[in-house]
Amino acid sequence: MIPTIRPHLTGDGVSWLDAAVAKIHADAGAIFAIFPAAGRRCGRGPLDDGWTVDQVVRVTLLLELPLDGEPLGTLLFDLYAHGDAGERLAVLASLSAFDDAGRIGEAGLPIVRDALRTSDTRLIGAAMSRYGAAHLPVEAYRQAVLKCVFTGVPLAGVAGLESRADRELARMMADFAKEREAAGRVVPPDIWPILERHPDLLAGLSSDTKGAS
Repeated sequence: MIPTIRPHLTGDGVSWLDAAVAKIHADAGAIFAIFPAAGRRCGRGPLDDGWTVDQVVRVTLLLELPLDGEPLGTLLFDLYAHGDAGERLAVLASLSAFDDAGRIGEAGLPIVRDALRTSDTRLIGAAMSRYGAAHLPVEAYRQAVLKCVFTGVPLAGVAGLESRADRELARMMADFAKEREAAGRVVPPDIWPILERHPDLLAGLSSDTKGAS
């Protein structure tokens, strides 16, 4: 859930945010000038659940955009493509909220796919939100989970595993574990709950490989 931001802002920050929202309502394109300024005008301090002030301000602004569907997806991708890491994280964080409101459908998938192609573990983790879990096709979802394992993104933060971790994903995890074991390396512990749903796939794996990598 996105935190309510106004109680965390100074009077000047609230005034800036309200003026920014009015500009976006009048012209969606105004977001391109406003979006990068959020941290400078409102702050970057930490909030609960891993949020920061600037990230919540940016998501709040995005949710005020007077667009839906493909036009919204196109604008969000442009913001993402031209943004720094913090701006990209905010765009990714907005997707689940847009989806909850029925505003974006499949139009946010290009952003998720691009984030999953990066080596930035923050972006990879953010791509595997409720939106990614709901909209990535089966094989793309499996490959994304495997990339999380390879890059060290904790699976605890990956949405959808309870319903989408099928036997084929478990097989992929088993192959990965066997490769790690053959190389004398520790198997990341968060893959074991997926494997243990299919006990026959555990054959040939040693419990000694369980642990932190």
